[in-house]
Amino acid sequence: MAVTLTEKAARHVSRYLTKRGRGLGVRLGVKTTGCSGMAYKLEYVDDLTEGDVTFENHGVKVMVDPKSLAYLDGTELDFVREGLNEGFKFNNPNERDRCGCGESFRI
Repeated sequence: MAVTLTEKAARHVSRYLTKRGRGLGVRLGVKTTGCSGMAYKLEYVDDLTEGDVTFENHGVKVMVDPKSLAYLDGTELDFVREGLNEGFKFNNPNERDRCGCGESFRI
C-alpha cells in the first residue's frame, strides 16, 4: 500500500512548513460527507498520531490513518495551477465517481 506526492506537491508542502516554522508533514484521510459519500481531508501535522502509516516522497512525509488507507491506496497527491486557481489534486485510482461540484467522491 502506498500514497505518494509529486515533486510539485512536495515543494509546496515543504515551503509551507518552512513558512509555518513547524510541522512534520501532511495527514491525508477521508471523511463521510457530500453527495457522493466521501471527501478528502488534508491537514498539516505537528504531532504523530498512534497508528498512522507514514510515507515519504521527495523529503516530505504523508501520514494516513489505517481506516482511510484502504480508500487511498495508490493515491498520488499533486499540486496544480489552473488559471487563477491553485490547489491539491487527488489522483486516486480507487475513485469510481465524483459529484458534479467536485467536493466528494465514491469508491
